Amino acid sequence: MSAPDSIADGKVRCGWSEGSLLYRDYHDSEWGRPLHGDDALFERMCLEAFQSGLAWITILRKRPAFRAAFDGFVIEKVAAYDERDAERLMADAGIVRNRAKIEASIHNAQVARDLGESLDDLLWSFAPAPRKRPRSMSDVPAVTAESTALAKELKRRGFKFVGPTTAYALMQATGMVDDHVADCWVNVSTS
Repeated sequence: MSAPDSIADGKVRCGWSEGSLLYRDYHDSEWGRPLHGDDALFERMCLEAFQSGLAWITILRKRPAFRAAFDGFVIEKVAAYDERDAERLMADAGIVRNRAKIEASIHNAQVARDLGESLDDLLWSFAPAPRKRPRSMSDVPAVTAESTALAKELKRRGFKFVGPTTAYALMQATGMVDDHVADCWVNVSTS
């Protein structure tokens, strides 16, 4: 699929990013770039869980509403949510209204708050050693040994809704792995 004329700029990108300006901008400025900070990583963890079973574009379009609804994904704030907050979120048409995912986000905030260590340190401890970029999108795995180990450890610590596939998507999105294809113009090592 070629990019619509409005976003064609001659740069080679990963194929998934060519469908819309929103995808292109996310690809060019965020996806695969190293991200740190407990609240920032908690946001990505939540959004990847909400994406499960949906197209990522749905989450990108709703991300401003998610941020507003979840108080900027500040762990301390979300961890203090109660049943009224869950009902408020279920009534918010601006986000994905899935009770299991909403409740998992609140629960995961509580787990993250009570970890006894930085969520950032925990997640990044599973980042694999740098490797060559994939030649094509067909070379990009959906699950790796590291994402399976991360999901297992998160589950052991009480997190919900973060299986191996979601864990790998989180690793990709936050730069723990660089899955930009070999000829993609984005160079995360200098970002």
